[in-house]
Amino acid sequence: MSKTIKIAVDAMGSDFGPAALVRGTFQYLHDHVGNGVKLYIIGKQSNLSKLWDSIKNKDGVMVEFVDAPEVVEMNEPIAKGLKKRNSSLAIAMGMQRAGEIDAVVSAGNTGACMATAIRQLGRIEGVIRPAIASPFPTSFDKDVVLLDVGANVDSPPKNLLQFAMMGSIYMSHMTKNKRPTVGLLSIGEEKIKGNEATIQANKLLEESSLNFIGNIEGNDILSGRCDVVVTDGFTGNVLLKFTESIKTFLVTKVGRQVSSNLFSRAGAILLSPFLRRLRNSFDSSKYGGAPLLGINGVVIVAHGASNPLAIKNAIRVAHKMVKANVNEHIHGKLADTSISVEAK
Repeated sequence: MSKTIKIAVDAMGSDFGPAALVRGTFQYLHDHVGNGVKLYIIGKQSNLSKLWDSIKNKDGVMVEFVDAPEVVEMNEPIAKGLKKRNSSLAIAMGMQRAGEIDAVVSAGNTGACMATAIRQLGRIEGVIRPAIASPFPTSFDKDVVLLDVGANVDSPPKNLLQFAMMGSIYMSHMTKNKRPTVGLLSIGEEKIKGNEATIQANKLLEESSLNFIGNIEGNDILSGRCDVVVTDGFTGNVLLKFTESIKTFLVTKVGRQVSSNLFSRAGAILLSPFLRRLRNSFDSSKYGGAPLLGINGVVIVAHGASNPLAIKNAIRVAHKMVKANVNEHIHGKLADTSISVEAK
């Protein structure tokens, strides 16, 4: 009999309160009854019990509520959030540290989530800095993973090399692509282009065993030129936020054009299936969340404005990552590398 995978959902940290997280948790459980997954919803019981009671058809779902009297707010300084030892975020991480659960999903304060994960779970042996790996759509029927997208503002060359290693391992074990290609984001394909960190990182990547294709530019990401894109957290976060805006841009722009005249409206009706698919390709809800790679545990960071579908998919990513033993593979690779935590 296979082991039950246990996942905790931090239900209190999102932009819009716990409703989306509770409903997303139920949606996942409802769709996966009997697949050996138990979920823990962590937060203020007075809030959560009413939401759960409003949901129908809960037969067969494995869920347990854990009370957490404190909340780390979205705009709260990281240092203040870390002092809240009884927050939903801290309790979830503590449960994973104690071995009571296998993964944590949070749509809360990203900085506090990362800081709490490092404090309570620690880094995988050999990892200098963890990184957030976010999927991006491409022109083809595949996704590309970009990291880091916000965990580290400044990333020295050795950090970028480790991001590439972790991203490659993540892709190879979460997909059928056993040797993913890696590209280093820069301002030109030539080795001499970019800042000093990028130039030095290019040299390290060329000397590595990774399937490195060299520097890529911003217009190569959505074209799917490579499977893993490596950059610092500042640039990665800007790219992530820009990509998230494309869906709204398309909906607004197409809506204005369609309403301009009768012929446009008629054409939009014929093209509506295509337009819907185009819009959905930039819908972050289908990805759910981004893994925090390099942490000695499984932590999925979801968007603060996540809807129930996004939470459902974030739990799916957590489940798959646990089953794929991604952290064990990262440990096996980085623990043997000459790059150490001391080599910052």
